[in-house]
Amino acid sequence: MDEMEFWELVDAAREAAEGDAEDQADLLVERLAQLDPESVLDFARHFESRYNRAYRWDLWGAAWVLLDGASDDAFDFFRCWLIGQGRDVFEGALHNPDSLADLLGDFDEEIDGDGEELGYAADEAYEQLTGTVAPDLGIAPAPAEPEGTPLDFESERVLAERYPKLWDRFRE
Repeated sequence: MDEMEFWELVDAAREAAEGDAEDQADLLVERLAQLDPESVLDFARHFESRYNRAYRWDLWGAAWVLLDGASDDAFDFFRCWLIGQGRDVFEGALHNPDSLADLLGDFDEEIDGDGEELGYAADEAYEQLTGTVAPDLGIAPAPAEPEGTPLDFESERVLAERYPKLWDRFRE
């Protein structure tokens, strides 16, 4: 599975789920379970590598603004959700996290921003296909600490200055 096929699966599931991350995860499992096990592992590698790329302080700050706070787990689930939003949103957020203010449509912090189930879709599909747990993906592990410079998430001033568009749209 190449990168284009990965994003096509993500986009098709998101569109069919009408933006509901849990439904999107269920649809992804169904669609991945129709593939061969190696393709499912390829999907998992694509997902995991993007998940690791998004482990950055600047994205965590954006998640903090969007979600009105983001614990370690909440940020993990946010990164899964961000991948689930598709290539344009994901790459745009990596390029400039504040651009999420322009890239996202309606956003409800109670239901949006949490894609925990998306993170398990490939594992579930692989287990359905093979009856076994997915093997190690053979990719580099996530860094121990987020990339970049830590931010003071407790300072509204810092967040408002660092993410002016997000702050204007989601916090004021």
